[in-house]
Amino acid sequence: MRTSRAGAGRDGVTIGKVAEAAGVSRATVSRVMNGLATVDPELVRRVREAATRLGYEPSTVARSLALGRTGMVAIVVPDLENPMFQRVLHGLTDAAGEHGHRLLVASSNENVREEVVLAAEARRRCDGLVLCAPRMPTEELIGLAGKLAPFVLVNRQVPEIPAPSLAVDHAAGIRAIVAHLLALGHGRLAYLAGPETSASNRDRLEALRGTSGRFELVELRCGATFADGHQVADQVLRERATAIVAYNDLVAFGALSRLHELGVEVPGQVSVVGFDDIPFARYTTPPLTTASVPQSELGHQAWQRLRALLDHRTPDPDVHFVPRLEVRGSTGPAPGALRYI
Repeated sequence: MRTSRAGAGRDGVTIGKVAEAAGVSRATVSRVMNGLATVDPELVRRVREAATRLGYEPSTVARSLALGRTGMVAIVVPDLENPMFQRVLHGLTDAAGEHGHRLLVASSNENVREEVVLAAEARRRCDGLVLCAPRMPTEELIGLAGKLAPFVLVNRQVPEIPAPSLAVDHAAGIRAIVAHLLALGHGRLAYLAGPETSASNRDRLEALRGTSGRFELVELRCGATFADGHQVADQVLRERATAIVAYNDLVAFGALSRLHELGVEVPGQVSVVGFDDIPFARYTTPPLTTASVPQSELGHQAWQRLRALLDHRTPDPDVHFVPRLEVRGSTGPAPGALRYI
């Protein structure tokens, strides 16, 4: 069994052997392997040739200690099963990977207390953090911010926190949905509300309430999952709403499924609208009308800002993404008379 030594790479080849073969100091080999730009190009060539010839691969642990970095960043999301967050994760992974960083992923499963612990633990193990749609109260997030830096907020904006943020204009998305439904003659809308701890749910609900002078609004407690939408669909029918505005696409999918089971025609009897435009939205029966959010772009933009913080540069300004209404087959003219099961 080989005994590990400081500076040893794979198969016991040490940094000292590489330095001897290249005719340079151990410090020069270290600078070359760490990608520092202060080494003469000829020395870089000699070191890399020697390392290749000897089969030397630097220890990632030693490299992390030398640079003071792990090469890892973390993302904490409220629900990894939600394709919305999966797409943000995909964009972040691609962008970070292009710059040699790997991703640590954690899901709080909509548990606010767990989210606080996960965020702090993930930050201690990584160079930086992306906190995606955090559910924790604003005061708690403000208090935790100093321990999380450098970090980027996604799908949440807290002016008191100096961290970069990427937010979605949920109110603009709701206004577009309402305008679409009103143009179709709908006068009684049911909102299937998301988690009470969700800032985006609060924004969407406030926007609906702000425009409800033009229609009757029924607010129904729901959640964020397919099962939640499926469970509450019967109540929508009892409330005699002509259109459903779901907290997200997963909830809309659940409502569509239950309405189909009950023999209720969509959009003939009830129209259904989602939010997010996750990849499956266009393939439901009928295809789902929804407010489209650039999910992968959120991940890319989050990395750009986090990388700037890691490099001690000023990040780009905060961004508010305005959702685009995608009108598909799940919405249609309000019926003159509804037949309920």
